[in-house]
Amino acid sequence: MSTKQTIAGVLMAGSFIAAGMLLPSVGHAQDAKVKTAMELLKSKADKLGAPKTEGTDMVAGKQVPVIYFGSTKMNNNFNLVDEVVKQAGGTATIFVKSGDDYVRVATNVKKDDGSRAIGTILDPKGKAIASIKKNEAFYGDVDILGKPYITGYEPIHDASKKIIGIYYVGYMK
Repeated sequence: MSTKQTIAGVLMAGSFIAAGMLLPSVGHAQDAKVKTAMELLKSKADKLGAPKTEGTDMVAGKQVPVIYFGSTKMNNNFNLVDEVVKQAGGTATIFVKSGDDYVRVATNVKKDDGSRAIGTILDPKGKAIASIKKNEAFYGDVDILGKPYITGYEPIHDASKKIIGIYYVGYMK
């Protein structure tokens, strides 16, 4: 092996090692971004008041429970999720528990046609729902309506500590 080949080999190996060391920090930066956006969503919701469900309402043709923060109705109300995205980027959603499903009632996640994905449900077989059912947060990669996102999901509890919905934030990968 010539000296040039040896130097090239060492440089190439060093590049792979450096890339491997940098990639996890990119992942950590994304995780930090998701956690920051989640804290923003939860703090803005907290300022509106305690979460509760009361009555039912139509969301994209589906009859679902109405979720409130204080006296502010979230169903078909995009102010909170849009405010979070204006400050933190990405996407945000409020889900309401409807039977065994969690339905998007306020979101800026878009369907392929560009419309808001309200009325769609959280993947009942996905990783996020498994954590929520155990009353745990989920942070990680998921597909949303066929597109890859780095995400955070946290349960929304009412005054009796029952899960009534889910906070979501995420960034398309």
